[in-house]
Amino acid sequence: MDVNSFMEGFSIAIQPINIVWIIIGGFLGTIVGMLPGLGPATAVAVLIPMTFGMNPVSAIILMAAIYYGAMYGGSRSSILLNTPGDGSAIAATFDGYPMARKGMAGQALAISAIASFIGGLIAVVGFIFLAEPLASFALEFGPAEYFLLMLLTLSAIVSLSIGKMVKGFLAMTIGLALSTVGIDTQTGIYRFTLGSSHLSEGIDFLIVIIGVYAIGEVLYNLLSIDEQRQEKKKVGKVWFSKEQWRRAKWPILRSGPLGFIIGVLPGAGGSIASMISYTTERQLSKRSSEFGNGAVEGLAAPESANNSASVGAMIPLLTMGIPGSGTTAVMLGALIMLGLRPGPLLFDQQPETAWALINSMFIGNIALVIINILLVGVLVKVLDTPPKVLYPMIVVLAFIGTYTLSYTTFDFFFLLLFGVIGLFMKVLDFPIAPLVLALIVGSDMEQNFRMALSSSNGSFGIFFSSGVSIALIALTMLSLLYPLAVHWMKRKGQSRPENQMYKSS
Repeated sequence: MDVNSFMEGFSIAIQPINIVWIIIGGFLGTIVGMLPGLGPATAVAVLIPMTFGMNPVSAIILMAAIYYGAMYGGSRSSILLNTPGDGSAIAATFDGYPMARKGMAGQALAISAIASFIGGLIAVVGFIFLAEPLASFALEFGPAEYFLLMLLTLSAIVSLSIGKMVKGFLAMTIGLALSTVGIDTQTGIYRFTLGSSHLSEGIDFLIVIIGVYAIGEVLYNLLSIDEQRQEKKKVGKVWFSKEQWRRAKWPILRSGPLGFIIGVLPGAGGSIASMISYTTERQLSKRSSEFGNGAVEGLAAPESANNSASVGAMIPLLTMGIPGSGTTAVMLGALIMLGLRPGPLLFDQQPETAWALINSMFIGNIALVIINILLVGVLVKVLDTPPKVLYPMIVVLAFIGTYTLSYTTFDFFFLLLFGVIGLFMKVLDFPIAPLVLALIVGSDMEQNFRMALSSSNGSFGIFFSSGVSIALIALTMLSLLYPLAVHWMKRKGQSRPENQMYKSS
């Protein structure tokens, strides 16, 4: 690290005009991120016109603030409405929404903000000291390694379905099947499009997310709307307790570096980072039975990983010119338009720009944690809205979010279809996350699998040809077998003769 360039970048980042842009970008990103379907990529794309005519350094600082602001905002709707803003916020529904239903919405929002803040700071520090070696590590990942990474992610999320793993595998299989719809990028063949041009590009996973979570949740609650009490719901304190912090701090500190490393890998992103961190914490926790029912650790871990992954995704963008996520792909196009060329020469030819951006992330995380904590008191009022008013509002936002994805009303049919599917999955107690995650990673997983086999002339040995591959295979097996082993040991302990004697006595 060049200390002089670092200090020059810091002096640029703390200029009053750039601090204003950080606050504006973070606030707008948070608001847009809350809306179903309008994730960070959409937020940056929609707000790019704000950068026209701006200083290029200020423009990239603004776009970065919008990016991680949207990552903060995506979990707000997950916690309050069980409706993720985008794929990376899905894990926040697992325990964040149950906390809100138990009257701890304010505490959940505060934990989420602090976890995102600490995860972001960990990632910024990692960026400063580890950008170059991590960029080199990311280049070690070929098609085989990416396939195995995605396989690990799917195995990790299915392993959460202890007691209903068959349903988890079935949901995952449906998601993988849906990911094959559209044009095969390697052969150009139309697959399962039913002769419709609307299906040529596949089924947008954001439509599925909005359908199964937002519409499905509304339909499920409408089944008992007349039975729901009209009394004012408890929202709890707007700050967490010492006990909650004691339980959350280590998952936050563990998940931050994990999310950062996963975020560095091009194509991995916040969805994979948050899911892996969630399953890791569940396997490590002594309170694993509480996960899915409002465990603080289950909210803190993915929120930390999610935000740190967004910072990690900037490493391949700035050091190699390779977008690490859909959002950084949008940013790459905008940066080229502004006359900046991310890549190996950026830190040599324009070091002040690169270091100004990195320092702005540190400042931005401080600004965003303040913004989000101040918004807690306002956001929890959503829970005071009567169901007969709140549910139509959610449906309207769902339709607006869906329409903005491709500006066609055809997507409304898919929205309603997946809403009904989400309803049946909730009624039949099928886990939804495996379906959605399989749809998100399915296409890339298939293409990497086929590219790996093509490069090895059909030999499956390529999946065992590197240390990274073997490590990923071992982790995949561990993620599947460890929960089963723990479950088996618990059942064996309960069936011991002395336990039976004790029960009979």
